[in-house]
Amino acid sequence: MNENRTHQMLVKLCAAAMMTAVVFVGNFLRITMPVPLGGVTSFTLANILCALSGILLGPWYGFLAAGLGSFFYDLTGTYAAEAPITLFTKGMYGLVAGLVLYCLLKSAKEKYGAQLAAATCAAVTYMALYLVKNYFYNAAILELTEPVQRWALVVSKVPATITNGVIAIIFAPILGVALMKALRAARLEKLLA
Repeated sequence: MNENRTHQMLVKLCAAAMMTAVVFVGNFLRITMPVPLGGVTSFTLANILCALSGILLGPWYGFLAAGLGSFFYDLTGTYAAEAPITLFTKGMYGLVAGLVLYCLLKSAKEKYGAQLAAATCAAVTYMALYLVKNYFYNAAILELTEPVQRWALVVSKVPATITNGVIAIIFAPILGVALMKALRAARLEKLLA
């Protein structure tokens, strides 16, 4: 019995490592654009994969996969100073999606509506955290001291942030339902939370 539990935890850890790698690579799929107050904003597909991590792996492994994949991406580029913040904010994407799906909507976790609700809650949480990060952290880096300057920075990030969130809300549940069905058909449901 204990050996079976150890094997199941090892399988879940491998699935989390795989999703970490998928999130890492997904972060490279981005279109970066300059914003008026210095800096850049990006349209990225990584948010889909962060939500999908929570949907497939549950809250804790979803947090690790979404957070670590994005953290490692930040370390490879010009965002290295933001990597610890990204670990938390993107990790929350997976955590919230997993908590909503596996704690609040557990009986319907394989249904599109439940996954849509989980992805929506995760996207809204991430959007709020990201915009707060821009107000405090990014504005301080750019030496924007006046509140109006900080709010202008936040407003410049809103279109890409909302677009990324909506794309994740649409596509993460579609992929989640399809992958859960495929895992069940392959008798690999142990990968799921």
